[in-house]
Amino acid sequence: MKHAVIVTGGKQYRVAEGDVIYVEKLEAEDGATVTFDKVLCVVDDDKATVGTPVVAGATVTAKVEKSGKSAKVRVYKMKPKKGYRRTQGHRQPYTKLTVEAINA
Repeated sequence: MKHAVIVTGGKQYRVAEGDVIYVEKLEAEDGATVTFDKVLCVVDDDKATVGTPVVAGATVTAKVEKSGKSAKVRVYKMKPKKGYRRTQGHRQPYTKLTVEAINA
């Protein structure tokens, strides 16, 4: 089984062909193909290739399934006995990807 470690949105993801991952929002339309060239490591059964810092010539291609927002997170601040209360909501945007190929 072929695996790779890619970097996008300041985070690292371990992916294999056919995996579905949720990453920080990308500027790509639904159905488009995205290529990641920041590949830190490629593992192919017994053979592992580790980059310094990236593997030269290695790419990972993925198809954009959809973009959206995650569930709402409530942020509540309160200072007791002072009458201070604040509620804030946040929905983090994401992009859902399906990994198609690992080229190393």
